[in-house]
Amino acid sequence: MKPLKEKISITIDSDILEKAREEAEKDDRSLSQFINLVLKEHLLRKENNN
Repeated sequence: MKPLKEKISITIDSDILEKAREEAEKDDRSLSQFINLVLKEHLLRKENNN
């Protein structure tokens, strides 16, 4: 079963948003997919460092 997804609203610095959009486009992903991937990788790294 696919994990459930939730819609959220966030505020993000304009320069970070632009870089995220550029990276998402390079990876042929939507911005939402890219942000989800980056957060997931960050959280996994943080878990593994504990």
